[in-house]
Formats: sequence, C-alpha cells, structure tokens
Amino acid sequence: MSLRLALVLNPFTLKRKGGEHAPSIAREMLGRGYAVRVFGDVAGDIPQSALESNAEGSAAPLERAGMGAFAPDVVIAYDGLSPAAWRGARAARSLGVPLILVEEGFPDHGQPVERSLRMFGARAWGRLVRRTARRVIALDPVAQSQAVREGFDPDIVSVLPSGVDVETFRPGLSSEVLRRHHVRGMVLLHIGRIEPGRGIDVLMDAFARSVGQRHDWSLVFCGTGSYRQAARAHAERLGIGANVHWAGVPRPEELPGLVGSATALLVPALDDDVASLKIRRAMACGVPVLISDVSRLAGTIDHDENGLIVPRGDLEAWRAAISRLASDPSRRERWGKSAREVAISRFSWPRVVDRVEDLVVHEVALHRAAEETQRDEEELRGEDLAPSEG
Repeated sequence: MSLRLALVLNPFTLKRKGGEHAPSIAREMLGRGYAVRVFGDVAGDIPQSALESNAEGSAAPLERAGMGAFAPDVVIAYDGLSPAAWRGARAARSLGVPLILVEEGFPDHGQPVERSLRMFGARAWGRLVRRTARRVIALDPVAQSQAVREGFDPDIVSVLPSGVDVETFRPGLSSEVLRRHHVRGMVLLHIGRIEPGRGIDVLMDAFARSVGQRHDWSLVFCGTGSYRQAARAHAERLGIGANVHWAGVPRPEELPGLVGSATALLVPALDDDVASLKIRRAMACGVPVLISDVSRLAGTIDHDENGLIVPRGDLEAWRAAISRLASDPSRRERWGKSAREVAISRFSWPRVVDRVEDLVVHEVALHRAAEETQRDEEELRGEDLAPSEG
C-alpha cells in the first residue's frame, strides 16, 4: 500500500520532538515508495517529496501549498498537546483521514516554554486532539504514562522506541577526542549535562572504590554544566583526578568514534530527565551499557545480556557493577556482541520503521473500511427512503 504521509512538527520549540525520529521516519518511508510532506520544519532539513509542478513548470513553497493540496492519507503529528498536534488534528478532521501522534514525553519540570505550551495546549485544544487521534506512538514508558495522564485512551497508546543509525555507529571505531585528552587504557564514558542531581558524585565515588586508582582505567565525562568545577574538585578529593577526564561537548562527527572507543557507557541517572539515544548509539557500537533503573530507560538493555541495570543512587551497587564489568573481559565481549545484535534487530531505523509502517497501514485500512461501511449504510437508507414505482 503506497500512501501519502503528512508529518507535522512543532515550529514553536527549538528542539525537534523525538530527536532523529522525524527525519529518519521520513527518509525511510521515502525509500519505501511513500509520498512524504513535512510541515513545521523551520530549518527545512527533513527529507520529503517534491511538489508536483504547476502549469508554468514550477512548484509552490511546500508550506504554502498546505496539507489540503497534498491530500495525505494519514497525518502524523509530534507532541500530543503541541501546536503541531492541534494543526494535525484540524487537518485530519477537515480531510477525513486518521491522525497519529508521536509523543516524546517530557520531564515533569521541563523547560519553561515546554511547560507553558503543554498547559496552554491542554486547555485550548486538548479535547480536540484527544477526540481526533486514532493512535499515539510513545517513544518510551515515560511518554506512554504522560499520554495517559493527558487524557488519551490507554488502549490507543503504545510504546514504539526510537531508533539509531547502525551504519554510522558501529564497532571498530577510534577516537581523536580521547587521543586529544591523552586518555589511554579502558574507558568508562559518561555523556550528558554535568549538573547536580544527575548521579555524577555517585559515579565518581563508585569509580574511586573500584578501578579508579588503577592506571589502566579512565572515567571520561563529555558534556558541560554548572556542576563541572565542583565535580572536578570532588574527583581530586577522592584521589582519582589523574584518571578522570573532562572532554567537553564533542562535535557531531566525532561522536561515533568517541562512543565506539569506550569500554562501557555509564548512565547513572537519578530521575527521568535523561535521554536514551546515547544508549542506543553505544549498543550499535557494540559497547556494553550500565544504566540506572529509571522508568525512561526501561527496555533499552537486558540485564546481564548487554550490560547491567543498577539501582539509582546506590553507591555500593554502582561500585559492584563497575567491578563486575572490569573483572571479566570475556563478559564485556559477550555483552558488546549482544548489544550490537539488539541494536540491529530492535533499534535500527529499518526495524523501527517496520513497526511504524505496520501501524500506519493498519490505521488507514481501518479508516477506509469504516468509510466504506458508512457509505454502504447511507446507500441502503437512501434506497429505503426512495419512492416505490407505480
């Protein structure tokens, strides 16, 4: 079934909901023969189908043509209570096509703009969006819970995780970032904001009590934040300053090599204010992952299969997890191979889009069947009301 898909993004937020989700969905669907048009992409960097030329041989700007001119078979809008969802719901109702929402989910505190938009959206158009949506794709369990709290029927909300580029992120890469910072030996990698409340102290304490005093292990932090200076001072007090490195934020093109060069990725999150993309990237590189048992990360790794799930904030548990990782090279190798296999089978974009495609095709088929049934019933009623001959 070759369909026309309208992707509707939120133009009022700086970050694109779901990160790589919209561009990857668009690119993969185009490769499968679908027509894809994107609305709300301010930067204009998401791949999409070209407009058909008019009589003069030119095409109008994509946004100005509107969804009506494109005539999609389905509308996919990002962020359940965003302006994108409102725009998608209005278009879906006007065109008589299904609306599918993609919900990323936000931390409870979030950014002020995000909180304001969610609150306004709930009051202004929440009812319209809830009544129109046929399905909600939640990118993780936190997004699923959020959608249910926002009033969407739990029966239409399902978790379909986002994906990763398994060709860009792959085993066997090396890192100029590590060489630049004179990092040698085994590398425990942390990627993300260095802020209070993110488990940084617990991670450094666990490192100090396990392999932090050894010269063949390093703990590398990639990121910036208000807690960086205090964290450096804490490392010095623990006597591990020489084995803790602060690499800043790597350039995007340096990230695959950095992740692929790590011995393990560590994610000591204390709450759900954490992204899972770095975990999928590490798995695609064949790198084991140690994560906290927070809800957002549930389902990303399998305990003792491709890494470990560690109780959040538990210093002794993190010390034991790092020691277990460090003590057995064969276990690390087994975890790494399993991580790569799972990344390909569960998180590669072709596999992710397989699941999205199945859902889209199913909803369109149900919608068309319901329309056909309604037309048949109307025709029957018309025949019953028609005057008899003679």
